[in-house]
Amino acid sequence: MFDSANRERVALQLQPLKWDDALAQAARQHALLMAKENILEHQLPGELPLAQRASQAGAHFSRVGENIALGPQAAVIHTGWMHSPGHRANILDVHFTSLGVAVVEGHGGELYAVEDFSAAVASLSFQEQEQKVAALLSAMGLQVSGENRLARQACSDELTPTGHTAMLVLFYETPDLAKLPEGVEQKIRDGNFRTAAIGACAPKEKGVGIARFRITILLSGAAKRGK
Repeated sequence: MFDSANRERVALQLQPLKWDDALAQAARQHALLMAKENILEHQLPGELPLAQRASQAGAHFSRVGENIALGPQAAVIHTGWMHSPGHRANILDVHFTSLGVAVVEGHGGELYAVEDFSAAVASLSFQEQEQKVAALLSAMGLQVSGENRLARQACSDELTPTGHTAMLVLFYETPDLAKLPEGVEQKIRDGNFRTAAIGACAPKEKGVGIARFRITILLSGAAKRGK
């Protein structure tokens, strides 16, 4: 099923999905439960939602999706998915990067199959998160300070730290560190700042589910605008 999904994607010049052990574990637990209860559902009574199941299994992601089916053979199930608009959309979704698959035999020899997809998010240290944001700010022409202690303190406390000349403090959370949120980028451009200090900390919402990064930027040294 994993190979079949990637053949469909490659045939349409889409990036193949990477195997994800955590997603496969979440998929297997769900397939086992469906087979035990003899029920085909995305969430069984008493079971956690997909995002929480995948997160608890160790997956990090900005979005998830799932295909489930009951059928006699893996090839038959895959063909059925490809002829179902919603299931096909998951297999060919350009935003998904990872896939875990599980197949469990149920009563009467029928197969319960689960495909769990995700847009994977790397597990990064605070320093690695700060480096990614620093690259974005440097590309905008800002000088990024290597001193991040006060910025990290501000990130955790949500207060402007004493002893820093910040003219603007920006807090934001995002699942994607490859770009700045539109509103944050606009405020930086409007302020015409020269220097920035960056701090990363744990997100406010610490529950399982969608992975997010929490960032604080201390901006200072606004240049004088000409008349």
